[in-house]
Amino acid sequence: MDVKVSVVVPVHNPGDTADACIRSVLEQSMSSEEYEVIFADDGSDDGIQQRLDSIAAVRPNVRVLHLGPDGSPARARNIGMAIAKGEYVYLMEQTDRLERVALERMYERAAETDADILIGRLVSDQGPPSTVFEGNRERADIFRDRLLSLLTPHKLYRRTFLDAEALSFPDLGGRLAEQAFAIRSYLRAKVIAILADQVCCHVTERPEPAGDPYVRGAELRELLDIIDVEVPAGRQRDRMYAHWLRASVLRRLGGGRFASAPAKERAATFTTLRELVVQRFPPRLDRYLPVHLRARATLLRAGRLDQLVLLAEAMRGTRLQADLRNVVWEDGTFIMGLTVEIVRGDGSPTRYVPYGEDGLLWEPPVPLDIRLTPELADISQAASRARFEIYVRHEETGLVYFLPVACSMMRSRHRNGIRLQVTGTARLDVASAALGHPLPSGLWEIHVRMYGGAHHVRTRVTGSPLNCTGVLADYSKRLVIPWWSDQGELGICVEPRSFAESIVLVSAGTTITRQREHVFVVVPVPYVPPSGGPPAELVLRHTVRADREVCAPALVEPGVPGQHPGRLVAKVPIRLARRDGALSPGDWVPFLRVDDKEVELRFTVGMGRGGRVEIRSSASETPEPRNPLLKRVALRIPGARSTVRLVRTVQERYLPN
Repeated sequence: MDVKVSVVVPVHNPGDTADACIRSVLEQSMSSEEYEVIFADDGSDDGIQQRLDSIAAVRPNVRVLHLGPDGSPARARNIGMAIAKGEYVYLMEQTDRLERVALERMYERAAETDADILIGRLVSDQGPPSTVFEGNRERADIFRDRLLSLLTPHKLYRRTFLDAEALSFPDLGGRLAEQAFAIRSYLRAKVIAILADQVCCHVTERPEPAGDPYVRGAELRELLDIIDVEVPAGRQRDRMYAHWLRASVLRRLGGGRFASAPAKERAATFTTLRELVVQRFPPRLDRYLPVHLRARATLLRAGRLDQLVLLAEAMRGTRLQADLRNVVWEDGTFIMGLTVEIVRGDGSPTRYVPYGEDGLLWEPPVPLDIRLTPELADISQAASRARFEIYVRHEETGLVYFLPVACSMMRSRHRNGIRLQVTGTARLDVASAALGHPLPSGLWEIHVRMYGGAHHVRTRVTGSPLNCTGVLADYSKRLVIPWWSDQGELGICVEPRSFAESIVLVSAGTTITRQREHVFVVVPVPYVPPSGGPPAELVLRHTVRADREVCAPALVEPGVPGQHPGRLVAKVPIRLARRDGALSPGDWVPFLRVDDKEVELRFTVGMGRGGRVEIRSSASETPEPRNPLLKRVALRIPGARSTVRLVRTVQERYLPN
């Protein structure tokens, strides 16, 4: 039987990190006669060679190449591709993991579309999500489908296409050398297809090594030479050049890493990149950049390293702020209303300067010696196209899906300038959120990413627990509930594993009411089944003396699904003097006991010596002062307050946190 797919995996001293990769390529749903795995070992000395040899001895479809060490996976990939027998070749890393049906589904899709390159859906546990996988594509376009954002080796290549075009990785080189291979492949392929509705590979993010700036500059020049050969002069070439100007040059001149780098390293980076920009990146490319990168490009060409450092320091804290206005359920669909805005490090809104009739100019956060022309500082078009995207990300797998969004830009006056905010709604329908399919079970984070004005930034959606009600959604009537993390970050849980777990997720919204010698602890319940739920107890244990506990039966009161949560109410006795079975001064950790099993709730109960009882968030719990009366007396001593302030100042300024 002919081999359909050859999987090439470079290997070098992986330790245990290759276990998931090895297991995933050996357990594919495709018949072992239809695919092969080539492990190209680059001189490992951690015992992986013997392990791979033992696997190859009992697996006819596994081959192991023993190569001398050269410090780069490029040669291993080239040799693996050269000896591959498959109709297609798939490239992956030693720390990645294939889904069981990945090779079968990718090969079927590549054969259907007659693709030279097929990009199967990737899932990463870090970094921003890729919009490449918003939907399947039979004929993908480099710009329309944003393929320049996906230049890693993880793709299925037709082997005859690789041979005919003599495509190979540069023997030496880092990330830019890999990108050179990818861009040459993109530009020469007749058909590039995208498989988005099937997760194919779980990718582990590789930290980018610092590297020698002169070597990186040489690699970038080689990549630009490829573009010059493959793409005629014009708008398409300029857009490609602008991509690498933004990603490989200007982004290295901002942020905390550049601002805090040693002066010698910073000067070497600056000198190399300035020479490269002057030679290969003309000013006409700046119109494709966001405005703050236009400012960096202007300072770089002018040779103003001091101003670049000043600008990087001033913009370090710039971030996205996403405020949740409301959340409602509508026919099983979770609807979120948001206001999104880019703010500075001190939390103040980014301010823009009015220009002309309806234009806006970007104002740097610090005065610069070089004035930006109105053409460079103009953000009017970017502001008019401002929008935000909402996506859900699975906590365990990293799987990402984008949600339907409707939004608009709002302008308002702020300190003699203009403040820009984007408001809108996002809809989460668990029956179709996964590219038309039901959203898998589990905990999903909700993220927002904004485009417009001066920046493209992302963050988690945050807000107070506005709605803790759950509903039985989609055709299968799965329970779906909103939940908030300890930091106030919104998420969605699809099918909690138990009644108790659903309560734990929303327990941060617990309240407490005191009546004479008792307190009523009220825990929200997102969904109460028609049966009323199983019997439950609230158990409180002292944080210091774990043998001290208070148990109180809990009454579950139903709410209105999709409108009002239910309540779990426990009546707990309190005493100022210690007594068994009663709450006394100190901190207490709550547990919910259901069916003789306990789960910890996400708050603590604190009782002061005066009898005050309060709920504290598990994220912001602060210990009660050990002796507040003694502290008040001590601070009355002459000079004591000044001494305390001096000690605190020294600690904050000079001692590590």
